[in-house]
Amino acid sequence: MQKIGFTSTIPLEVLIAAGARPVDLNNIFITNPESISMIDEAELAGLPRNVCAWIKGIYSAVLASGINEMIGVTEGDCSYTKALMELLSLKGIRVHPFAYPAGRDAAKLKGEIENLMAHLGVGWEEVNEAKRRLDGIRAKVHEIDRLSWEEDRVTGEENHYFQVCTSDMNGDPAAFEAEVDGFLAKARLRPARKERIRLAYLGVPPIVSGLYRFLEEHDARVVFNETQRQFSMPYGLNDMVEQYRAYTYPYDIFHRIEDIARELKLRRVDGIIHYVQSFCFRQMEDMVLRQSIQLPILTLEGDKPSEVDARTKIRVEGFLELLEDRL
Repeated sequence: MQKIGFTSTIPLEVLIAAGARPVDLNNIFITNPESISMIDEAELAGLPRNVCAWIKGIYSAVLASGINEMIGVTEGDCSYTKALMELLSLKGIRVHPFAYPAGRDAAKLKGEIENLMAHLGVGWEEVNEAKRRLDGIRAKVHEIDRLSWEEDRVTGEENHYFQVCTSDMNGDPAAFEAEVDGFLAKARLRPARKERIRLAYLGVPPIVSGLYRFLEEHDARVVFNETQRQFSMPYGLNDMVEQYRAYTYPYDIFHRIEDIARELKLRRVDGIIHYVQSFCFRQMEDMVLRQSIQLPILTLEGDKPSEVDARTKIRVEGFLELLEDRL
């Protein structure tokens, strides 16, 4: 089975229909025990220090993984992706672009999906069949999400993990579905958790580890993982073009805020952690969020893979004390 990597969530149905093994390059970078060394290797190869660590990690991950073909999301994600594709093409990697159109134009998005289908040699019949298969797995991950906020039986990190994995189904949809089924069977039998403070996590998944655990040690729990939930295609739409138009991550911040506002109210959120990545243009979106959302917001910035540091812990503790006083 051919492995095809990608830099950000793409129409996964097309890869599954083509019989390829999908690989979210972010996931194989951040889960690699040598993730810090991978950044160092990219910098030794010439990538600048002030380039996002995710891009440097993806560069090294592709070269270390044996992947020889990748799809780069050139519009709707990282502004460095085009240059990354050029660098990797010099290493013999076959690269293919995919763009989410500005303005969420349906005709342009359909054209992008069909270009990808033509590249991989599949038609709509196979793609729609793959969508039905994947939607069955996604529905089970949506149930894990519901158990996290409505029944309080799932931790913030568990919720984060299963939703992140829907970007590529861990490269094996059948095995991932079995893992989801096993988790659900146990989670449904758990007693409700008792954390007092309910949090939302907005922004890209964190490059730092230990944040969710630290929050729960301080009587707080994330009940809304914004971007991770988007990877799971949460709206249950039958039309694939509409599904990827509704997907909020690659489009403007105001489209995201509509979804965020609904979920904050539904999940009874007390406060927000907004994670931003160093050297990323999305840091500027923090200003828009603060003017658009009427809840306390703590902005945390991460750079390289590491455990959450002492300064961040102190800031989080102060934020939780503020929220506790408001309850």
